[in-house]
Amino acid sequence: MLPNKTMTLIDIKNLSFGYNDERVLENIDLKIEKDDFMAIIGPNGGGKSTLLKLILGILKPQAGTIDFIGDPITIGYVPQNININTNFPVTAIEVVLMGHGGTKRPIFGYSKNETMCAMQALREVGMEEYASSRIGSLSGGQRQRVMIARALCSHPSIVILDEPTSNIDTNGQKQIYGLLKELNKTMTIIVVSHDISITIEYANKVAYINRTLSFHDMKQTKNKFSLHPQGHFCEVELLQLLGKNP
Repeated sequence: MLPNKTMTLIDIKNLSFGYNDERVLENIDLKIEKDDFMAIIGPNGGGKSTLLKLILGILKPQAGTIDFIGDPITIGYVPQNININTNFPVTAIEVVLMGHGGTKRPIFGYSKNETMCAMQALREVGMEEYASSRIGSLSGGQRQRVMIARALCSHPSIVILDEPTSNIDTNGQKQIYGLLKELNKTMTIIVVSHDISITIEYANKVAYINRTLSFHDMKQTKNKFSLHPQGHFCEVELLQLLGKNP
């Protein structure tokens, strides 16, 4: 018998969460497997970011479970709103070094190994030559690459990005997703987005969430999405969401 090549990293079962008396997510079941490029899509306010915060541990489930399976899983996180004061005199590599967390020593700064790690992360996202550039001098797409490099400094097995291409032009969006597809060769990628049209070009698995409590988990095969048993999402609905006629 051939071994099962898939490996579940995150197993979500019967997950429910709400704010005050308003339920946002209910009875969510989802498996995230090693080497997935998962897109979590849906309308604004549909519960996508809430699910992400639950996975990150920022919020706690009110019902159900989120289990991390196997070796200790390290998650790199790129938030939705990157509030950077473009006038602040900080360089790209200094921003990336912040990804090391609390390891900075107040007097002596970062170690040689930490600096080398930051340079490697910038190299991975194609920003090595901008290491000494002030963050404010970079374009929106370049700043986003720097933030991805910052997430890579923790040597993650999973990278989670919340709306990574908001306020970036179409060409910049494709470059960011192309970068994520390349990173996906060595790590699992989870992208939260409301921009279905570009996201599904790169994802191999899609979870659709709507605040109306519907949830659908799809896998992509040869540019078509097949439905997992628990869902009721069909190709016609997907085409309608994309603004196309079935």
